[in-house]
Amino acid sequence: MAVRIRLRRIGKNPKKRVHFRISVADGRRGRDSSIIEEIGFLNPVSKEYKLDRERYDYWVSKGAQPSETVAALAKRLAKAAKAEIDAKKEKSQ
Repeated sequence: MAVRIRLRRIGKNPKKRVHFRISVADGRRGRDSSIIEEIGFLNPVSKEYKLDRERYDYWVSKGAQPSETVAALAKRLAKAAKAEIDAKKEKSQ
């Protein structure tokens, strides 16, 4: 089974209020089909997102392929976490 980590569109009113869930799903199925696991969300209107990094790393280690958008979000999240850790180190010194 080809497992993909991708965005799944949700919401009653998709016009101008679109938001997504980051899901692990069978890559041969459609975007909104059944999923294996939900690991985060993305709201592009408010530029808010959350990704369970531990589960993301688990699925990638098992061979799941993230979409380009999800990979970019994971990279941005890792960069923000590193900056936060560095800021805490500087503050404690």
